[in-house]
Amino acid sequence: MIYSVDVTIEAPVQGTEVADRVEDAVTNLFPDAEFRREPDRFVAESHSLDAFSDVLHEQEILDTARREFLNGMDGEGFAFSLKKQPAFEGVVNFAVGSADELGDIRVRVDVREPDVESFVDHVAPPTEEGRPVDPDER
Repeated sequence: MIYSVDVTIEAPVQGTEVADRVEDAVTNLFPDAEFRREPDRFVAESHSLDAFSDVLHEQEILDTARREFLNGMDGEGFAFSLKKQPAFEGVVNFAVGSADELGDIRVRVDVREPDVESFVDHVAPPTEEGRPVDPDER
C-alpha cells in the first residue's frame, strides 16, 4: 500500500525556551521533517509518520494513539497535540485538556491516499490484548 500524506508540525517557541531544544523535541519524533523558523515558532513538514509509528509501537501505546487520532479526525485527515518535554526525550505523550504554558506541539496530518481510517490503521493498528492485529486476519 502506498500512502500519500502531508504532515504539518507546529511548535511554539517561548522567549524563555532554547529554540534548539524545541527543534530537537520535534526532530526526535519526526526525524525526516523539514523545518523553517518563524519568529515565535517552528513549522516542520513531512510526508511520513513511520518513525512516529515506530515510537508508538515501542512505547506500546497504540490504543491511546488510535483514540487521539480518531478524536481529532475529520474528512481530510486528523490532528493531535504532544507535550514538548517528553518529546525532547524521544517519548510520545499526547497533550489533552488545556495547553501547557510553553505550548504544545501541534500535528496535522492530511491524507490523500488511501483514506483517513486506513492510514490510522497503518500508523497505530488495532490491537487485541495489547498486540497489533492485521485487519485481514480478524
